[in-house]
Amino acid sequence: MPDWLYNFPETIKLNIREPIDEFISYINVNWEGFFDAVTKGLRGMLKGVNWFIGIIPWWVLVLAVFILTWITTKKPLRAVLYSLLLIFIGSMGLWSYMEQTLAIVITSVILSLVIGFPLGILVASGKKADAIIRPVLDTMQTMPSFVYLIPAVMLLGLGNVPAVIATTIYAIPPIIRLTSHGIKQVDAEVVEAAHAFGSTRWQTLIKVQIPQAMPTIMTGVNQTIMMALAMVVTCSMIGATGLGSEVIIGINRLEIGRGFAAGISVVIMAVILDRLTQGIYKPKGGDLVAEQSRGFIKGK
Repeated sequence: MPDWLYNFPETIKLNIREPIDEFISYINVNWEGFFDAVTKGLRGMLKGVNWFIGIIPWWVLVLAVFILTWITTKKPLRAVLYSLLLIFIGSMGLWSYMEQTLAIVITSVILSLVIGFPLGILVASGKKADAIIRPVLDTMQTMPSFVYLIPAVMLLGLGNVPAVIATTIYAIPPIIRLTSHGIKQVDAEVVEAAHAFGSTRWQTLIKVQIPQAMPTIMTGVNQTIMMALAMVVTCSMIGATGLGSEVIIGINRLEIGRGFAAGISVVIMAVILDRLTQGIYKPKGGDLVAEQSRGFIKGK
């Protein structure tokens, strides 16, 4: 029996590695000024966020979490618990690392929302945009997270700036998907009534569709924050500072306690941010809409 019936024929070869490498090299040479400007802009943005977080006394941050949790959940015991969990991070000597991680997450989430929210509206506005962007989102969400690190490092070097870019790319799909889904799910009769009263397309979008879709959009914001936190740890492999770097050091040195402490701190941050963002916008019926929307985060 011919060998090609059992093994894939060696004569069939498709080389996509060299064209990709040549394309990256071309960009590095010809777009150097552009990427230098991007690096400087993101570095300045990171410094601004770091400065803002740094000037907040630790007890003010703990108090803010306590008050926000109490307001959003109406549960004082939970507010006390979250405050104690933050103090627990500080007591392990990881407060400064938590602030560095928080700065990267905040910067990445801001970029994700600035880019993703308009794209979500665009996807909801027409079938052509949906047909183009949906496959891109599917690819972004199924691509291994480590792959995002390669172009980020090659184009922007090591450190927090490429970490922000990689994290933004990884975390942006939920806000696009759920913004689009929330706007599409608005009752058609409500939209028709707005048009009947003379509202323009933009007035209907801003005053009717977006407010109606806000619970679903906030679910997208919540999931974007969660994915950004997950990616920040991975980005420590390309020089990102913060809790992720402590996890990597713990692995490299086989210091289990060091890595575990940093990992627990990331979990605490994720839980607090998750609960706070879930409780920010909860009108009547919002919980049900948001819960139904979670199935669309992965394109289901």
